Amino acid sequence: MTEEPGLRQRKKRRTRQALIEAALRLFAEQGYERTTLHQIAAAADISTRTFFSYFASKEDVVFFDFEPRRLHALAIISDRAPGESLSALLRRTVRGITTDRDTGVDRLFALAPVRDALVATVPALQARELHLTFALQRDLADALTEVFAGELTPLDAMTAIGALSGAQQLVASVVLENGGSPEDLHAAITRTTDIVLDGLRRLDGHQEASDSTTGPGR
Repeated sequence: MTEEPGLRQRKKRRTRQALIEAALRLFAEQGYERTTLHQIAAAADISTRTFFSYFASKEDVVFFDFEPRRLHALAIISDRAPGESLSALLRRTVRGITTDRDTGVDRLFALAPVRDALVATVPALQARELHLTFALQRDLADALTEVFAGELTPLDAMTAIGALSGAQQLVASVVLENGGSPEDLHAAITRTTDIVLDGLRRLDGHQEASDSTTGPGR
């Protein structure tokens, strides 16, 4: 008798979470470079071969949340409601990726202090984080430009994403450095998002101006 799809998915999610937790624990205990894929797999009670069904490398385990969050954010942006403003769409996007368990956000908030400390001590991980962050920002800016075609310039889209992402990263780092809890981190990101998006409402005005110049008789 085969397993139901829902049961298989839950098992896969539990295995993935076990791999993430085992890897970050081993990295903290014995160092990133000295930890092997075999050790991580053994700690999660799976084979090394099975490890590659979930992650391509140790670096991918560290940044386990980037791809799910990227895909979820792009899906929300692509589903922009008619007439939805930039600030409203970005607020909805942030809310979506910080509350949806499927993106790994629960693990992210819980494991953020461990990962932040790890990345701070491993140059290769710092470089990978910078690369992933820049690529994510470009993808989100491109998506905004597409759904706001004729309303938002590429530079304005990049400005919006850069301001929001940069502020969130800085505030998250300060919260973690001061020993903040997952709840503190979530609250800080929410407040930072509100502050930045209040400022970005100027771009909503640009959209309204653009709409008025493309109305009847123009």
